[in-house]
Amino acid sequence: MTDLTQTMIDPDNLSLILDNLKLGIIAHTPDRIITAFNKEAERITGYFKNEVIGKDCHDVFQAPFCGGKCSFCADSPKFSGREKEYPLNIITKDGASRQLEMSVTAIISSDNVFKGVLAAFKDVTESFKLSLKAEKLSSFAGIIGKEKIMQDIFQQIEDVALYSYPVHISGDTGTGKERVAYAIHDISAYGNGAFVPVNCGALPEGIVESELFGHVKGAFSGAVKERKGRFELAHKGTLFLDEVVDLPLKTQVKLLRFLQEGTFEKVGGEKKVSVDVRIISACNKDLKEAVKTGKFREDLFYRLNVIPIHLPPLRHRKNDIPLLAEHFLKEAGRENNTPVPELSPEGLDLLLDYHWPGNVRELKNVIQFSIVRSRGKKIMPADLPMELTQNTDINFKPPRSYPEDPSPATKGKLDMASVKIALEKTGGNKSKAARVLGVGRATLYRFLDQNETIKDYADQL
Repeated sequence: MTDLTQTMIDPDNLSLILDNLKLGIIAHTPDRIITAFNKEAERITGYFKNEVIGKDCHDVFQAPFCGGKCSFCADSPKFSGREKEYPLNIITKDGASRQLEMSVTAIISSDNVFKGVLAAFKDVTESFKLSLKAEKLSSFAGIIGKEKIMQDIFQQIEDVALYSYPVHISGDTGTGKERVAYAIHDISAYGNGAFVPVNCGALPEGIVESELFGHVKGAFSGAVKERKGRFELAHKGTLFLDEVVDLPLKTQVKLLRFLQEGTFEKVGGEKKVSVDVRIISACNKDLKEAVKTGKFREDLFYRLNVIPIHLPPLRHRKNDIPLLAEHFLKEAGRENNTPVPELSPEGLDLLLDYHWPGNVRELKNVIQFSIVRSRGKKIMPADLPMELTQNTDINFKPPRSYPEDPSPATKGKLDMASVKIALEKTGGNKSKAARVLGVGRATLYRFLDQNETIKDYADQL
């Protein structure tokens, strides 16, 4: 047994074992000197073992592999636990982008002394791309959606996370702009830093500059001590400027200067402050229109809008409603540690028919309301808020025959002519049209999404 143990811990055999793993493996000492690097790590990163062994991991990889996401830095240890997992995008030695699932574990000796870090990672780039291509990805970085437009947004999030360029997110109220901003932050090199959201429209004009950039002692009446602003609080992280169009013009000038120079001055101060912050802005209004009316600086618009992402309203991605509703139901069950009712088919029909002016945020509120209102094991139409039912005949049944009525769809297959007739007969009500056609609502919505001409026709009825 002793001979076997000695054989197993022999350095050559240990290296052989690591090289046969299907995970990339990197180990380093407390001072970040790399001691192990297997074949899969070579394949994924593009670096060879003899290039990295004995070197500081930060000197070899830099960001984002060893950037803000780093779990152990000499100047600021961030590895508070024994293990952590997170998604990570990296740039390989030859400049390619790879998406990883990273697991980092502390190496602890028998006498409880920290000896270093073991990182195991898996390359999920191809499976992610295949899922996007097949439109099978139902969620990404905490965002729910299977519609093609959401799959495109998932790809955008993955692409922009690798870079520190400013991102501007547009979309109606409630579409999830902050959720997308956090997803970009979370999988980027800044993900281990703070995510600092600021609602620019909620800040009084008199204090907005102090809130963002901080102030020195005595800068104004009441400034009894020096105070850090949101920019400093977001150092090594992400500053999310929501409703950025509401920033006063004077503050816009100061923000522009920061984007150009990377420094700013506190209110009442003369010393330049330098911070490493990623800027993500958002607005539910057309920022270009604000530029035309003189409310927003054109030069600042181009600085913020380097990478634009537009989020669609929920009414344009109705196939995602069942997914989102199920997600919010499960979330409510976890948060309240109690069983929650299921959504009945009749209840889902009403969700699909509603126009959702408040978008995803409104859907979440509706689900929460319905959980409280429901008395049974299923959420029925009567459990939904009045605005979803007051303009809908929930007892609607199609007449036995219409002149020139379409025949019920065979095995869920639809054609343009029958769908058009059904929509005309029901005044554009898709739920009723689906009943006339003898198919599920999701089937009809899927058909409309795949045929833009008839979809536009339906929206005009």
